[in-house]
Amino acid sequence: MKTFKIKGDYIELIALLKAIGIAETGGHAKHLVEEGEVTRNGEIETRKRAKLIPGDVIRVLEQEIIVA
Repeated sequence: MKTFKIKGDYIELIALLKAIGIAETGGHAKHLVEEGEVTRNGEIETRKRAKLIPGDVIRVLEQEIIVA
């Protein structure tokens, strides 16, 4: 489990996937979301630009990230 500290009120989902190194490019991040590989707080997240806020738990490719 990783914790990712954001600056500001939120971070967009694809930006988070790139920032933590799960996705190499924006296109790769979008593909992961489109394929249903990403969950947010236990539910599949289909919005590529979903605004993640502190407390959200993201799970992708068997990794779990807590947004702080």
